Amino acid sequence: MSMKNSIPKALIISRLLIGFIIVSLSLLNISNYSVFAITLLTIGLLTDILDGIIARKLNISTQTLRRLDSTIDQIFFISVAVATYIQCPTFFSTNKIMLTLLFSVEACTYLVSFIKFRKEIATHSIGAKLWTLLLFSTLIQIILQCESTTLFYICFWVGLATRLEIIAIILVLKNWTNDVPTIYHAFQIRNNKAIKRHKLFNG
Repeated sequence: MSMKNSIPKALIISRLLIGFIIVSLSLLNISNYSVFAITLLTIGLLTDILDGIIARKLNISTQTLRRLDSTIDQIFFISVAVATYIQCPTFFSTNKIMLTLLFSVEACTYLVSFIKFRKEIATHSIGAKLWTLLLFSTLIQIILQCESTTLFYICFWVGLATRLEIIAIILVLKNWTNDVPTIYHAFQIRNNKAIKRHKLFNG
């Protein structure tokens, strides 16, 4: 693989390292932690956006790469959540019921996918992408203030809705497929119809 073609994978792996660094900084309780954490979180989000765009531009967006991207995404945001919990445990104890429900539904998406296809999910749906941006904003607010109300509630309900859509997509598909924009597209794929994907964001 040429150096150019290895860029998307390097961006994905860098996100894994960034997640571990954020956890380490939280454990060390360094001065100005929030500044470093938000900077690294932003860099991590940018790598998430760019890896797929670059891979599609280079025409190397394989199933293996998309599966790796999806798995690292989960580890990255779990790492940020753990780091945030270390810094702001009260927020998590106050909202433990909602967070437990959200994490449980997230886990169910993987469980359903493994049961049906023996593979992790990599739907990269439009709803999931929008939720990632909401989650990013919510985490920033929590890191800065150790609390979030309205934004957290919006993030919770959108997260719940998009997780349920992903489960529905998995159940509708006959065969494991990556990059399925919506449940409507899942039905199109099930009926052996070609679906329209955005060249940059869902190719």
